[in-house]
Formats: sequence, C-alpha cells, structure tokens
Amino acid sequence: MPKRRVVITGLGVISALGRDRVEYWASLSRGIPGIGPLEAVDRSRLRFQNAAEVRGYRMEDYFDEGRAPLLDRFAQFGLIAAREAILLSGIEWTPQLRERTGIVTGTAVGGQTTEDEAFWDLYHLNRPRTNPLSIPRVMANAVTSHISMEYGFTGPSFTVSTACSSANHAIGLAYWMVRDGTVDVAVSGGSEAPMSYANLKAWEAMRVVSPDTCRPFSKGRSGIILGEGSGMLVLECMDAARARGATIYGEIVGFGMSSDAHHITQPNPEGAGRAVKAALDDGELRQEMIGYINAHGTGTQSNDPMETIAIRNVFGKHADELAVSSTKSMHGHALGAAGALEAIATILALQNGILPPTANFIEPDPACNLDVIPNEPRKASCEYALSHSFAFGGLNAVLAFRRAEP
Repeated sequence: MPKRRVVITGLGVISALGRDRVEYWASLSRGIPGIGPLEAVDRSRLRFQNAAEVRGYRMEDYFDEGRAPLLDRFAQFGLIAAREAILLSGIEWTPQLRERTGIVTGTAVGGQTTEDEAFWDLYHLNRPRTNPLSIPRVMANAVTSHISMEYGFTGPSFTVSTACSSANHAIGLAYWMVRDGTVDVAVSGGSEAPMSYANLKAWEAMRVVSPDTCRPFSKGRSGIILGEGSGMLVLECMDAARARGATIYGEIVGFGMSSDAHHITQPNPEGAGRAVKAALDDGELRQEMIGYINAHGTGTQSNDPMETIAIRNVFGKHADELAVSSTKSMHGHALGAAGALEAIATILALQNGILPPTANFIEPDPACNLDVIPNEPRKASCEYALSHSFAFGGLNAVLAFRRAEP
C-alpha cells in the first residue's frame, strides 16, 4: 500500500496556559507564562517554589461521581484533552470506523498522585490496606483505556513511556500507523500530573529545578519548571479528511527516533542530531525547508548548549536562518505530556503565522547562539517546522510538521 498523507483534524489541550486550545494559544501567542507559586503541595518543604499548574481545576466540572474515583489526575487531563480533540474533528463515528481507530498515548510517570497517596496511607498512617482502585488509577495505560471505553474505539491501542519523549514517540508511532494503513484514524498525545510531594522531592534531589523560573537558552538559566496537563491530536488520512470537508489544522510529514547510548541523564548532541536527521529523512525534507523549531529547550545548563550543537551539526549554515523557541518557558516541562503540548504549539504557530517566543529570556549565552525568539512573539510565515523531544535515558523523538494547505 502506498504511504498516505496524514493530517491533524482535532486538537485538545489542558495546561497551565488554559483549559482548551483557544486559551492555550492566546497565552502562547502573546508570550504569557503560566508559571507561578506551587499550590498542589506545601511548598515550604521544598527548595523550589514555582510550577506550571492547571490552577483552579475541579474534576467535578468534567466527571460525574461514578467516573471520578477511577481516574487519577493525569488520566483526567488526558480524557479532557481527547474529548476536545475528538469533538473538534467532527468525525462521524460508524461501527466500521471505530474498529479502524487506534489510540497511542504517552506518559512518563502515570498515576503519580494516586501512588503517593497509597504510600502515605501505608507507610505514614500505618493503614493495613490502600484504595482498591489504586492499580487501575496508577497504570500508565489508563488514558488509552478510558478513551477507548468512552468512544468505543477498538483498533490498536497502547501507551508509550520514554520519559520526556513519551508524547512525541506516541504521536510519531500513531502517524506511522495512519500513514501505512494500519488504522484510518488515531487519537494520540500525552498527559501528566507530576505534582505529588514525593515526586517533587525526587526532582528536588536531582537539583535541576529552577528556584525562580524557566529561562531556556538564556545566560543565567537555572533549570526546569515542572508542568502538568495534556495535549491530544486526532490524525487521519488526508484524502478522507478532504472528502468529508474537515478543517485541517496541519500535516505531519516526518518522524525520527534515536538513542544516545551515552548517559542516563546527560544528553548527547550526536544522538539528538540523529533523531532530527531521521525526521527530515522520513519526510524527504531538505534542511533549508525548515523555518521553525520548537526546541526541547529545558532551561538546564546541559540541555540547551547540547541542543544548539545538535541543530548546528544538522543544519549547518541554515541554522543561522532558523527561528528556534522553547515554549517550556511558558507551559513548563510537562514530562511525558511535553511533546504533545509542543506539537500543538507548533501546529498552531504554522497555522496562525505567529511563532511563540522563548519567554523569561535575560541575556544571550554564547553557547546557545541561535535565534531563540526572545520574549516577544514573531509574525512569520513558515511552511515546515520541527518539534524536538530529548529524554532522560538518551531516548530522542522528533516530529516534522507542514502548514495546512489552503
């Protein structure tokens, strides 16, 4: 079967920047960060004080009393984003199409809130048992399973967990499944809710979380800001989308993966570069066709110079023409959901002709000598863009997007 073109007809978001794609883009396109004082736990017991949380969230606004006990916060976010994406797609779900619809989601830590509560009950309160629903709430595949049950999708469905690259791996694999005819439609993205006390203390121990805010590529940057939320996409064959008159928000044109085989936490520019080149090769794209990169851009001392080297190694002289920004400076580092939030940011940037900035930027760093769109959004008409994810463990995933055709 010849390879099919794959387009995005649905987008759904919940994040620190908004409860849907409209609110999300409104903040991104104006360069407004969603970072503020941590509210989920007692921050007086932490070295860092800020996070990118979904503030004021109430699960009862989205789930009834019968459903809520089955869902950890990360699964709630995943379902909320999937509902928006599926509704926006406008697809008429016949029994045959439900059988040909797959689901691929990503998460790094799964039901972290539920796990923390269970350990608190057992080890601190000395209770003899924990919540009987703990396992179905904790399991990483909960989002995939609940989307499947809510919509009756019975095609190939699974979950990917590759730390910070989870969502990009999920979207890339879903893209290949639609492109190759394994499924006709796929729902894909990532979700995360890492704001539990034990998990935050673990991040504190790594000493990679910023004491103030996330300043990717900036001199004086001091680390990541943890984020939460979910991004979900509906992918389908371009011919089918056009035939039903669907609104097309963008096209996925390439996907590349690699492994550093280097270090469990320190990134490697050669490995990152291989994933970038693999995405270009998969999409049969020349370097000069890329106009924008949504960078992994964590704001750590090690990642940002590494990513700069990787970009310059792959793009050569064209690296000076590239616009590069990190939206983690606004929505935080949402771990296994990061790639999905950034994929949607990239799609909307191409669609609207506005490139989101790298917020909180103070001073250029010679080791990060790229055009990083500091602080202010930029009007620009780009046809092609990349979205990078480079994870702990050296597992890399890069997506290539094309602006929707008129």
